[in-house]
Amino acid sequence: MSLQKSTVLREVHLIGGTRPEAVKLAPVAVAMRRAGLLTPVLLASGQHPTMVTQALTAFGLEPDITLHVDRASGTQAELLTVMIQQLDELWSVRTPAAVIVQGDTTTSLAGALAAFWRRIPVVHLEAGLRSGDLESPFPEEGNRRLVAQVASLHLAPTPLAAMNLLDEKIPASDVLITGNTVVDATLAVAALKLPFENPAVAAARSGSTRRLVLVTAHRRESWGEPLDRILASVRRLVAGYPDIDVVLPSHPNPAVRAQVDAALAGLDRVTVTDPLPYPDLARLLSEAYLVLTDSGGIQEEAPSFGVPALVLRDVTERVESLHAGCAKLVGSDTERIVAEASALLDSRVRRDAMTAGGNPYGDGHAAERTAQATAALLGLATAPDAMPVTGATVNEIEAVA
Repeated sequence: MSLQKSTVLREVHLIGGTRPEAVKLAPVAVAMRRAGLLTPVLLASGQHPTMVTQALTAFGLEPDITLHVDRASGTQAELLTVMIQQLDELWSVRTPAAVIVQGDTTTSLAGALAAFWRRIPVVHLEAGLRSGDLESPFPEEGNRRLVAQVASLHLAPTPLAAMNLLDEKIPASDVLITGNTVVDATLAVAALKLPFENPAVAAARSGSTRRLVLVTAHRRESWGEPLDRILASVRRLVAGYPDIDVVLPSHPNPAVRAQVDAALAGLDRVTVTDPLPYPDLARLLSEAYLVLTDSGGIQEEAPSFGVPALVLRDVTERVESLHAGCAKLVGSDTERIVAEASALLDSRVRRDAMTAGGNPYGDGHAAERTAQATAALLGLATAPDAMPVTGATVNEIEAVA
């Protein structure tokens, strides 16, 4: 028997608590298993356990460990405290060789701090995103800056993200441009063309030849009056363009869902749903003509399908899409949303030109680079090459130089 087969592989814990985290970690677990140098352990933090499990199912995966978080107050402080305590207890008896955290959620911060205090190397996937404003997005901007202070390896999705880290005096040897694993995820899942699980979406899309406009508005800063203005723009677009269908997956918060239903109830060609399974969302995105969104993940995924995004925010840390031209900030002003969407609905040429430069967020090989970089951190492989810089990313760099 060879030495490799007789040796128990060291564990790397990939911790996620939200659906976007699960989606972006899943390809890494698959790539890590394929490489055979480390054992990936998918750890659901307990922040949104059902949504994590559902997201992983799309990739044929499930959590290996699920924390059980009982929340009384619902505050971020409570969530962070409980997760850190449970992670510390887990890692005191089952200590991984490294911990991978993704992005900027409370789960990411809890995982990074708990691992750091146990002297476990922290790998930060999707490192270096910055809006420059601690208030927007809140608390995500603060979370990702804090994670950067304790990470051993910073996996930046783009050259601009890497530049942000270097500007913060992170050693260049600790930074690698990998691309974003969400590109790997969405391309893989959309290619399956699975039937829609959501019956309302299946009914709306069955036999329809109308253009699809996908709308998402999930961030807390969009709730209340901003969401009212966004929903007003949806009503006007549906009234003005009889050849479009709108699908709007609503946030599960009851007050938000009530607000959406009150604004859009009874409108033909508008389908409001609960949060969708990831395969449904990926397929909708691949079939969309246009996306109106405040989601960072969708900003990263849409260019892979040649779909432009109008970003329903005043500030975005995904500035690469703005520089590449595949996204445009429109905020929550009704008049501006309608004007910008109408310009793209009126001109296919203008719409297609927005995404002609490709996707600045990745080439579909980010997960492989992540798996190899983690193995290299632990002395089990050579470091991978960075994601090649394309013409679009050169333009991004020059735009901020």
